Amino acid sequence: MLGRKRDISIFNKTIDDYKDQLKKDPVVQNHLKSLYDNLLEKNLVRIIEPYSRVQIAHVAETINLPYDIVEKKLSQIILDKKFSGILDQGSGVLIVYDGSESDQTY
Repeated sequence: MLGRKRDISIFNKTIDDYKDQLKKDPVVQNHLKSLYDNLLEKNLVRIIEPYSRVQIAHVAETINLPYDIVEKKLSQIILDKKFSGILDQGSGVLIVYDGSESDQTY
């Protein structure tokens, strides 16, 4: 079910439900971290795709995760060049660029 829905809240609930069994095995724990990062990234990209500007608080509320986690992951996605945009931390906004648009800072 998780694989079809790609819902991070279902993933977190499942991990909590079976944490004793899952957290004991370091190999499983490593794979779970990788899966979590992948799910979070894909969910965030899916949420922000239709916007040119979006409040980070709105994204955090939509995905039901704390603001700081969402902001950190969005920053990582941008730095890894998996998504084109900038975070305006002063106003709490993500400004999304078209794929062809480049950063005019340089």
